[in-house]
Amino acid sequence: MHAPRKVKLVDTADQSLEGDGEILFQPELACLCGSDLLYFEGDYHEHQPEIGQSLHEMIGRVVETSGNKFKAGDRVLCVPIEHYGFFERFRVSESRAIPLDSRPPEDEGLIAQPLGTILFGLKKLPAILDKDVAVIGQGPIGQLFCAALRNLGAREIIAIDILDERLEISPKMGATATINAERENIIERVREITGGTMADIVVEAVGHREHRINDCFNLVRYGGDVLFFGVPREKIDDVHWRVIFDKNASIHNTIGPSFERDFPLAMRWIAEGRIDVRPVITHRMPLNEIQEAFDIFGERRDSSLKVLVDFPR
Repeated sequence: MHAPRKVKLVDTADQSLEGDGEILFQPELACLCGSDLLYFEGDYHEHQPEIGQSLHEMIGRVVETSGNKFKAGDRVLCVPIEHYGFFERFRVSESRAIPLDSRPPEDEGLIAQPLGTILFGLKKLPAILDKDVAVIGQGPIGQLFCAALRNLGAREIIAIDILDERLEISPKMGATATINAERENIIERVREITGGTMADIVVEAVGHREHRINDCFNLVRYGGDVLFFGVPREKIDDVHWRVIFDKNASIHNTIGPSFERDFPLAMRWIAEGRIDVRPVITHRMPLNEIQEAFDIFGERRDSSLKVLVDFPR
């Protein structure tokens, strides 16, 4: 990412194993994430891209190993450190990879990475069963939140976005109601849907410069919970803290899911058919079209949700 919103492929030195417990990983299929856009857009001072950034949701093969967890040729889901996954091959700790389940198609198995981050976040909340939940943002993460909340027994799953094409997908992923925030008053609609009580839980799944944290504060009920999932800027101005303070509500952030519990559980959900992730997979493009892939994803063109990128094999 050599300039804002510009990607090019360059030659770099081959990486090799340097210590015990490492793998040399060769990506085969990756998908773009909203946090990759922090580097792609180039105007976040805290996320200035370096060579190798930014990809981090990927599956591929172990080429070589100095550990005991895998053997050469194993297919795994791998999450590089700090998004340094934009390489033909790269060195990484074997602890940052899990086996790829052979039962689902590979594009569905890949979605275990974002789904694992969602399951980790949901574990921080009180029991979901019979709760009214609002999910602000219906990009890939918001859609997967709807699906996970359905599995966990939420009563109302209220999907909120400004794009109709995304809200049309939400009921397929588990939403019981949808709200277009540009045309409807979200406070009035959530009050109507919940019978006046407002949401027990509100999930912020937008993040970045477009974060909707103040909307979360307005939609949560007294004593409720807000899960701030979307990656925020380093500093956020004009946060209405008194609103959430007076509601005696709790705020949870979420980062750093477990490779021993969360990602494997997400893989099981997908492999066992407990969740259908197919509606969020909208595009699949070759590596030599990586610029177009980022443009489509970043501009939310062509009803894009998850945009996948095939590496040469």
